[in-house]
Amino acid sequence: MLALIEDGKIYFAQPWTYYQIAIVAGCYLVAWLISLKVEPWLEDRARAIKGKPGLLRVIIAFMRRINWVFFLAFLAIARLILLEMTWPSRTYLLALALALGSAWLAIAVSSRIIHNKTLARLIAFSIFIYVALGILDLRPEMAGFLDRLALQVGDLRISALFVLRTAVVTVGLLWLANLLGTFLDARIAAIGDLSPSFKVLAGKMVKIALIVVAGMMALSSTGIDLTALTVFSGAVGVGLGFGLQKVVSNFISGVIILMDRSIKPGDTITLGETFGWIRELRARFVSVITRDGREYLIPNEDFITQRVVNWSFSDKLVRLDVDFGVSYDSDPHEVSRLAIAAAGSVERVLTDRAPVCWMTAFGASSLDFRLRFWISDPQAGLTNVRGKVLLALWDSFKENGISIPFPHREIVLRSPVEVVSRDAPDAE
Repeated sequence: MLALIEDGKIYFAQPWTYYQIAIVAGCYLVAWLISLKVEPWLEDRARAIKGKPGLLRVIIAFMRRINWVFFLAFLAIARLILLEMTWPSRTYLLALALALGSAWLAIAVSSRIIHNKTLARLIAFSIFIYVALGILDLRPEMAGFLDRLALQVGDLRISALFVLRTAVVTVGLLWLANLLGTFLDARIAAIGDLSPSFKVLAGKMVKIALIVVAGMMALSSTGIDLTALTVFSGAVGVGLGFGLQKVVSNFISGVIILMDRSIKPGDTITLGETFGWIRELRARFVSVITRDGREYLIPNEDFITQRVVNWSFSDKLVRLDVDFGVSYDSDPHEVSRLAIAAAGSVERVLTDRAPVCWMTAFGASSLDFRLRFWISDPQAGLTNVRGKVLLALWDSFKENGISIPFPHREIVLRSPVEVVSRDAPDAE
């Protein structure tokens, strides 16, 4: 390290060093000024790409660093010119700036495949430091420095280098496992012969298995003896039994739901006051979307312990009832015929299962009827189809002169009567 500092002092004492610094600064300034005009024009052209958000994200990230592209191009041209005019040793800073700039541009653009901006910047910065240390040939010195920052715990020596290496290997393997699990999950979901519940169960089992294998590989690669984790795993088991009881209960309930196939993605369900269709089955909860666009994350345990109405468990056919009444001067046979025809005119009402209409009672002021019909798309809503059938009934009855009675109230007003008290004395 001391030798490197001494070489740096000697190099910065040369006038060509400052010429190179001036050339680097000048190239960056010119590139920045050009990018102010070129970047908006290129970004507008890039945003014309439709249907490929991942590709667009990378292209936009490249366009927003167009100043680095111009900077590196100008720097490469300047270095080639200097190589023709002077010794290669007098272009060392230019070559170093060119290598570091190229590495940063490639890392910054490629890291945009990560959706989280903060995480993408952290990963890009970490990779750049590693690459820069390699370019500057400082990795052995940095590794030795981190290895000296150690803590002795009994027979175990924990150094900063060991912690950093373990974290990088573990995160990398877990990321690859998650990426591979997502790919296999998508491939399993594309198989048409499997049921939706089995697809979800198989995808989750594959992901869990890959994550467990990745974790064990990460621990083994860093030199940790897996047999030393026996006590730790026992403590984790006790913690799961007490502190994470609800979490484990929801996880086991989710596995049971997937195995018995009581619900699956796309089913229309009613749980308590929640009516909607299942969008996704997770390890801890079920995502249910209601007709008003709200998404409820219901714990898996509720689907095991509470009564669930699955409108599409065996099939998606649902029968709906509409009650109505007509006046006593109407012909009940004609009313039934008109009601059936009105229900059949609604688009969502099935015709292969014809609607039926039955007279149910002689009401206090009306003849009471019940109209029954079938639909095959309960996820599209129940109230709206009932409303359309009621409107069709109204139009049909109005057209055919059938009236719908409504309650009448009579109010009788009496004039006040003078009341003579018994205790009052007789008038003389």
